Amino acid sequence: MADAAAGCRALVKIYRTPTGEVHALRGIDATFPPASLSAVVGPSGSGKSTLLSILAGIEPPTAGSVWVGGTEIWRIRDGARRRFRRRRIGYVFQRPSDNLVPHLTVAEHLEQAARLRGVRASGEGEALLGAVGLAHRSRHLPHQLSGGEQQRLAFAQAILGAPALVVADEPTAELDTDSSQALLACVGSLRQAGTAVVVATHDPLVVDIADRTYHLRHGTLGAEAQDRAEGALAVIDEAGRIQLPPEALALFPHRRARVRISREGVWIRRP
Repeated sequence: MADAAAGCRALVKIYRTPTGEVHALRGIDATFPPASLSAVVGPSGSGKSTLLSILAGIEPPTAGSVWVGGTEIWRIRDGARRRFRRRRIGYVFQRPSDNLVPHLTVAEHLEQAARLRGVRASGEGEALLGAVGLAHRSRHLPHQLSGGEQQRLAFAQAILGAPALVVADEPTAELDTDSSQALLACVGSLRQAGTAVVVATHDPLVVDIADRTYHLRHGTLGAEAQDRAEGALAVIDEAGRIQLPPEALALFPHRRARVRISREGVWIRRP
C-alpha cells in the first residue's frame, strides 16, 4: 500500500431508489501504482463510472476507504477534500467538450489549471502542450480543435503540476481510431511523469497498452491482470468466494462446482 499512488479497500456503493437498493460496488479492493496506466473494464452497468467517480473524490462511497497520495480522501472535511482534489487529482470526462471552457484558449486552460493546482504554468504548460502536440494551437478556442485535440488538452490540464492520480472515464469513446491512437500516445508519455492514470474503457487499444487491467462484473472485481503471459488473477474475497472470468463461468451453467484440494493446488471442475 505504501508504494501505491492511490487505491481503495472494501469499497461499497449503494444507491437508494424508489424501487429499492442498487448495489453499484460490492467490496472493491484495488491499488494503482505511480507512473502506471490501469484499465477498468466491464460491461455497461458493472460499476466502472461509479468507481472512478469515488476515486476522484467526486462521489462518496457508502462504505470502505479511498486513499490518494497517502491521504484518505473521504475522511477529511468537504472543503479540505475540494482543495485536495484540485491539487492532487485530475479528472477527464468522456465527452471532450465537457472538459473545457468555451471562451478560454488552449493556453488559458493550462493557466487556469495551474491556478487551481497552485503551481506556475509557464514552463511546464508549454512543455505539456508540446508533449501532446498542441504547441501550435495555444491560441485556439475549443471549438477550433478536433475531438482528439480537445481530449489531449483535457489530459494536459489534468496532469499539470504532477497530481498523484488522473482518472478518465471512457476518454476514447467518442473519438475515431486515429484520434484515439494519438490520445493514447499522449497518455503513454504523460504517465512517465510519475502519475497513476486510471481509465474506464471498452476500448481494446487502451487495454493493450495498460500496465494492469481490472475486470468489473455486477459491482465486484472479477479479475486483475498485470502480466498477459500469466493470464488474469481471479479475485478471492474475505469470505472465500472466487470470481471466475466470464469464459470460465459459462462452464458451470448450474452454478455448482466440485472442489478438490491436493498438494499441487486447488482444482475446480464441473460436477
